[in-house]
Amino acid sequence: MKRQDRPALILIDIQKGFDDIAYWGGHRNNPDAETNAAKLLAFWRKHQLPVFHVQHCSTNPASRLAEGNVGNEFKDIVEPMPGEHIIRKQVNSAFIGTDLKERLDNEGITELVIVGLTTDHCVSTTTRMAGNFGFETYLVADATATFDKVGADGKKYEAEILHDTALASLHGEFGTVTSTEEVLKILGE
Repeated sequence: MKRQDRPALILIDIQKGFDDIAYWGGHRNNPDAETNAAKLLAFWRKHQLPVFHVQHCSTNPASRLAEGNVGNEFKDIVEPMPGEHIIRKQVNSAFIGTDLKERLDNEGITELVIVGLTTDHCVSTTTRMAGNFGFETYLVADATATFDKVGADGKKYEAEILHDTALASLHGEFGTVTSTEEVLKILGE
């Protein structure tokens, strides 16, 4: 990754609805994920690099992320600025049912840095598709997070385990798992 290649920062579903931790599983890992995403966003803005905010717009009106619900709004810490791309999606991948790929292709972007919520759902699905489309993809582990989940057998899986295994499944196959510090170091700050 080099700044002259104009990597795009893709911020996935950093929305207020995810503040309702009880609704999503009762426990969340990586409480600094949004702070780290905001550090990267500040760097991208300072260097006028391309930024894409992805917003999940659930078709379920009872969802915290449904349009019209407060939870659908972006968190203040990463609120889009005028001129920054906003991609609205209704499924896990930011590429399905959107024009994200076309926008990236039109801008000649070949490298993506992905952050957001949640690691094992929309972040993972988007990262997999980015890798399959041939983008050089970097997933920032400390700028992503997830929640506890209960499996089909009723067993509870802790957020940190889900986060770590999702990252392990993606690294080296669909992209490179990295950290906020490493990205900033590589890009020169």
